[in-house]
Amino acid sequence: MTRPDPHDDAAEDARLLERWRAGDERAASRIVERHATALARFAASLGVRDGVEELVQDTFVRAFNALDGFRADSALRTWLFTIERRLILDRRRAARRERGMVDVEESDAISEYDALDGIVATETASQVRVAVGKLTRLQREVFLLRVQEGRSYREIADIVGSTEGATRVHYHHAMKAVKESLHVHG
Repeated sequence: MTRPDPHDDAAEDARLLERWRAGDERAASRIVERHATALARFAASLGVRDGVEELVQDTFVRAFNALDGFRADSALRTWLFTIERRLILDRRRAARRERGMVDVEESDAISEYDALDGIVATETASQVRVAVGKLTRLQREVFLLRVQEGRSYREIADIVGSTEGATRVHYHHAMKAVKESLHVHG
């Protein structure tokens, strides 16, 4: 399967953003069509089970309201992932505050996601999900953005608020841990 040229995607997003800024409401709808599925998949990969559609809508609302702040030094989808990730973290913090807890812990585990089902055989997918669920939150996010979404290390660093070098290290450790887990079960 060949991936579309990311430069073509960026150019298309730029054209749509320009049309939307000029008042073309259809351009906003097209932007949503282009990116909503990836945002829903990313939310699910981060453990969001309920309200994914609402989260995706909130992401677009926040993005469209802050469009003047979009510098286009990263891809539109990268910026949308960053917004969505912040919304997820904000919601988790709010939920913890309601339960009397304050921060999201690095050790919070996501137990499953369906993205790898198409990559590996069905019997191995379960083992991969367990292995990924054992990663730290940051390793999991980096791993999923790289493997599932095909994002570059630079884009991932922007999304998770880290450096490119640290992102590479997190990915390396995540990949090593997943491989070791599969080797033990294999």
